[in-house]
Amino acid sequence: MKDKEINVGIKIEKKTIIGITVLLIGIMIFAGILTQVVPTGVYDVDADGAIINGTYHEIAREDVGYSFWRVFISPIEAFIYATGDAMTGVIIILVITLIGGTFLILDKSGVLKYIMTVVVSRFSGKKYKLLAIMIFVCMALSSFAGILEESVTLVPLAVAISLSLGWDSLVGVGFSLIAVAFGYSAATFNPFNVGIVQSMADLPMFSGVLFRVFVFAVVYAILAGFFISYAKRVEKNPESSLCYESDLKLRDRFLNEEETKKALENPNLPKAAKAFIYALLAVLGITVVCLITNIIVDNATISDILGYMPLASMAILFTVGGLRAGHISGIRGKNLLRSFGVGAKTILPVAPIIIFIICVTYILKSGKIIDTLLYWVYNMLDGVNPYVSIIIIFFVICIFEFFIGSGSAKAFLLMPILLPLVDMVGIGRQNLIVAFCISDGFCNVLFPTNGLLMIALGIINMSFVKYIRATWKLFAMEFLGAIGIMLLATAIGY
Repeated sequence: MKDKEINVGIKIEKKTIIGITVLLIGIMIFAGILTQVVPTGVYDVDADGAIINGTYHEIAREDVGYSFWRVFISPIEAFIYATGDAMTGVIIILVITLIGGTFLILDKSGVLKYIMTVVVSRFSGKKYKLLAIMIFVCMALSSFAGILEESVTLVPLAVAISLSLGWDSLVGVGFSLIAVAFGYSAATFNPFNVGIVQSMADLPMFSGVLFRVFVFAVVYAILAGFFISYAKRVEKNPESSLCYESDLKLRDRFLNEEETKKALENPNLPKAAKAFIYALLAVLGITVVCLITNIIVDNATISDILGYMPLASMAILFTVGGLRAGHISGIRGKNLLRSFGVGAKTILPVAPIIIFIICVTYILKSGKIIDTLLYWVYNMLDGVNPYVSIIIIFFVICIFEFFIGSGSAKAFLLMPILLPLVDMVGIGRQNLIVAFCISDGFCNVLFPTNGLLMIALGIINMSFVKYIRATWKLFAMEFLGAIGIMLLATAIGY
């Protein structure tokens, strides 16, 4: 039984974890160096924690008291003092642990192979149409409802389906996590970036939506075009994929004809698969309800609670659905719980990745240099023409995205500075919303400081360097498309 369990579920190689961990530790050290060379300073903030423009003042480094050696104890300090980030990190770690346990049960019971078989049989002749539809659906979920962290639960299933359709694991990540992140870039009614930033900008909630629908169409065309072209190339020549070698083990596990045939002989699989799918649909329903409630009820405390509910419901219902599916298929009692524990243990090594990413932001905040960087940006853009200014602002937001992944955190940090700045140089506030959303979205799957991307790469055992080599053309097209969109918005006075 133990030998069989080794060949199912999510497997993350030690080499992948070590490589990602070393990269993140290097970024932590770089952040620590910045705290020692960049002048320290702060802005005053209002009752809501937003920066008050014009209040920047320097602080003596001795008064800040952040020494470089504290970088090495930041994993402990971050979980003591950075309570909000730590809570989010704990929830993500919990979710991915539950994913590992649930996915092993789905794989071991044959439910995963059944779902793949059904998908392949129904879409074998129109699989590129399926790919285009999946990219659209995942983009729409985040563009309208603000789903992001929840998408990591879809990655293992998407990868398995991608392999079964003759593509590689990167395509699976593409039509799940990457599509969701790009949907954030093309946000239309997303309350976590459009909603927050428009409220801070004193704009009517979700106003200017027609132009953002145009942005959605452009971003979708870029993403779908890239991955359809990439999938065709991989199908024609599998060895051209940069994750070809790591996919060999995944293909052997998911596409083993003998094991698949044996698994599909279980007559209970259709009912078990439905139980799992119903759980996913329930999560989607909860997410939509939270979105609508968040829009109707204007209360910060309720908004915070609703922000965690979709991810929490995904963790609970995804697990319950998986356990229920395993029970229906015949895995029961101690065997069911033991299998879940084995699967959870296989993915738990990614937990340090989340911790180190939280540390990067904590180091910069503790060193009191983030406000200094904002002050430099403000002075740099004084007197620059609108077309150049909006591009510089876009890249500035991208830079801050490297260190601060949370969209709402970046909004409260950047908007009080950028809003009067765009007014001064003649840029429409709606244009700033678009620039913020685009940079906040696709950078989530570009920078190694995003935990979801690192988890996904760990699942498919692909190094970050190989990932960038495989996708750099996509991000180059997205950058060019974003610049074109912002220049157009500036020209029409959006």
